[in-house]
Amino acid sequence: MSTAVSDALLETARRPVAVATLTDVIDAEVADKSGFGGAAVKAGYAAAKKLGGNFVTSATDRLLPQFATALDPFWATKGEQAFGAHLAAQPDAAADALLAVTDAKAASTSHGSAAKVYGSLRGKAKEHVVAALPRLGAAVERLVP
Repeated sequence: MSTAVSDALLETARRPVAVATLTDVIDAEVADKSGFGGAAVKAGYAAAKKLGGNFVTSATDRLLPQFATALDPFWATKGEQAFGAHLAAQPDAAADALLAVTDAKAASTSHGSAAKVYGSLRGKAKEHVVAALPRLGAAVERLVP
């Protein structure tokens, strides 16, 4: 069986590439949003980016260990299926596992502005995470040997 997601993404040499790749996934998902809900996501994302020049990249790096660990059980059961398709086949479980990471961070952050932005978007977050699962899974699959 191949390497666990957490082992691969947290490897010292691979981690910066993983962070950049996952930040690109977030950027692409936000850019693809449309309509009223999409405008809210884009506004929230712009606000998050204004919190610091590299806030999104930094947050991705800080949360990578927890995200990778949350993905490990899904990776372990994917078999020969593409990881994006495997995640999309169990959208509730995959989205809930990832959102548990961000919910925990939002609950414990001392960065009030970030928590406020997250709180304003949390109601529709699962819908957006589910939509991102195929792209996320494809990105992770490229990163894990």
